[in-house]
Amino acid sequence: MNEHLLFNLVDLAGTFAFAISGATAARREGLDLFGILVIAYVTACGGGIARDLYIGAVPPAGLSEWRYLLTAVVAALATIVAYRQVERLDHPVRLFDAMGLGLFAVYGAHKALLATGNIEVAIILGMVTAIGGGLARDMLLARVPVVLQREIYASAAFAGAALAVLGERVGWPVLWATWLPILLCFTLRFVSLRFGWNLPRFGGSSSES
Repeated sequence: MNEHLLFNLVDLAGTFAFAISGATAARREGLDLFGILVIAYVTACGGGIARDLYIGAVPPAGLSEWRYLLTAVVAALATIVAYRQVERLDHPVRLFDAMGLGLFAVYGAHKALLATGNIEVAIILGMVTAIGGGLARDMLLARVPVVLQREIYASAAFAGAALAVLGERVGWPVLWATWLPILLCFTLRFVSLRFGWNLPRFGGSSSES
């Protein structure tokens, strides 16, 4: 498969997965149709827009290319229509979030590496691409963002982005450099949810006598 086509498919798959995550969360909060579409779009495209602004790719693809808006809208409408089926999944928002996390971490790192040639920037912006939409979604829904909680979330995106950049730098075949990091990120996120793995937590409230 052509490398450019592969990364475009990864990007759109991540957009679709994150849009479902956003639409499901918005539907749970009882938002109307417009609200659901807005949350789905912001979740799907927020991280990519932030990445593009950082690397100077303006206007950002999430705003200038119709396919992102169309993908988010289709995913949101599909979620509304099949909401009962989606809710039967185990933690549907987190499931689709985990899917989008791996896809976007790898695509974001790839795009940033092409634009800047800098390994550190590519890894960080891969992580930003992956977590930005979920962060915006939670803030708009007045929830504590997942990325700021104990759950393994940003660190999973960081690991996926780092492996993707490593694979590109050492010359792995494109399928390996793409799908292994996606699988790593998804597995870390999904397994941490399944078994309750968390990063260390410090401090906390204490009562004074």
